[in-house]
Amino acid sequence: MNERPSLSDLDAFLAIVAHRSFRKAADERGLSPSTLSHMMRSLETTFGVRLLNRTTRSVAPTEAGERLALQLRPALSGLDRALETIEDFRGRPSGVLRINGGEPAIRLLVRSVVPEFLVRYPEIALDLVSDGRLTDIVAEGFDAGIRLGYAVPQDMIGVPFGGRARFITVASRDYLEKRGTPQTPDDLKTHACIRLRMPSGKLYRWEFERHGQEVVVDVPGALTLDHLETMAEAAQNGLGIAYLPQIVARPYLEHGALLPVLEDWCPWIDGLMLYYAGHRHVPPPLRAFIDMLKEIDRITAADR
Repeated sequence: MNERPSLSDLDAFLAIVAHRSFRKAADERGLSPSTLSHMMRSLETTFGVRLLNRTTRSVAPTEAGERLALQLRPALSGLDRALETIEDFRGRPSGVLRINGGEPAIRLLVRSVVPEFLVRYPEIALDLVSDGRLTDIVAEGFDAGIRLGYAVPQDMIGVPFGGRARFITVASRDYLEKRGTPQTPDDLKTHACIRLRMPSGKLYRWEFERHGQEVVVDVPGALTLDHLETMAEAAQNGLGIAYLPQIVARPYLEHGALLPVLEDWCPWIDGLMLYYAGHRHVPPPLRAFIDMLKEIDRITAADR
């Protein structure tokens, strides 16, 4: 290799691999697809090896391209962090920071990180959007997203916070006194369960685990909802048993409005993560938010 490839060509290559699309990568970088295609031909000429397989309908990395992308992601992220360190000396972060997440996660941010963040960084405006869908944050113009760890796309960089999480089954005292308390997940088949409809339209199946035994139940129920907070209120009003993220159920449990059911069957899972595109430069407002998120998470870890 007689000449070294440019950083802009390498960064564009990672964008194409991430999107599997010249058009989407070009839109993200403010370039035309033909310009991006020319950059990739130049990069392949420099390396002397094909990096991308192109058809009229799709683009995918070759084995060589996949290996290059695997090595490049952390390298360019490290370079971005080094450059951001210098940028920190140029002035305070400013601008709009857009974050997408499920409603419970957004509410947690508003209670914990947001108040101090807005005081410390008055030049930054936060645009927080709660959405039950698993949104493509890059395509829809968000700087970051928040989801449970298992739902974060593999090509994203994740920052865990808030500790581990779990879904728990809950019901009101009045309901349990009238209908009895289920002792196993199978007992739910004879109870009134408040079902959750996912953004995809599918009904959520309740998942349990104890001593290595995993059980998935398609619960019965006359009431189906698509909003977690409404499900908690329905359970509080004695309408049935609900299966909720602990972050949603916690205030109802603390006040005795709901009681845990099948608690030893409710498994712990990876908690919340703030995530962002690994191939992109991290804007100063997002870097400031990540740093404060980590700072507050360390302080509150002892209380969990």
